[in-house]
Amino acid sequence: MAYCVHCGSEVTGRFCASCGAPVEGPPPLPSSPPSLSGLQDNVASALCYLLLILSGVLFLVLEPYNRNRTVRFHAFQSIFVWVGIVVLSIAFSIISRFWAMIPFAGWIISGLVWSAFGVGVFVLWVALMYKAYNREKWILPVVGPLAEKQV
Repeated sequence: MAYCVHCGSEVTGRFCASCGAPVEGPPPLPSSPPSLSGLQDNVASALCYLLLILSGVLFLVLEPYNRNRTVRFHAFQSIFVWVGIVVLSIAFSIISRFWAMIPFAGWIISGLVWSAFGVGVFVLWVALMYKAYNREKWILPVVGPLAEKQV
């Protein structure tokens, strides 16, 4: 219920029935927060590598990002890199079966190769996210040109 600011009587319309003064309308509603247009390019590019193949595909499907050339490049490079890592891990798995035939030394060689591969994949993953976040376009030797052709 509104009250007149001049005489204090109760007001039901736009004017006070007692003094005839115009009544101010309700206070304006707070404006809605500005709509965010999404992530910045560098953040979206870095997130392309975060969840392996899944995030690359996700950023190729999401609407504002699938039109951005930089994000598309990183999304395709992410997909191609992780497909290559899966292929390499299958190849190392097959080769490590042959190393296992060598008594004792085969297990050591296999363990060292798998450890080096795991550390290398982790360092590559962090470096790709770091470079993408810093707006550096790091084109990897085999998969980078393939990703550029897709953009």
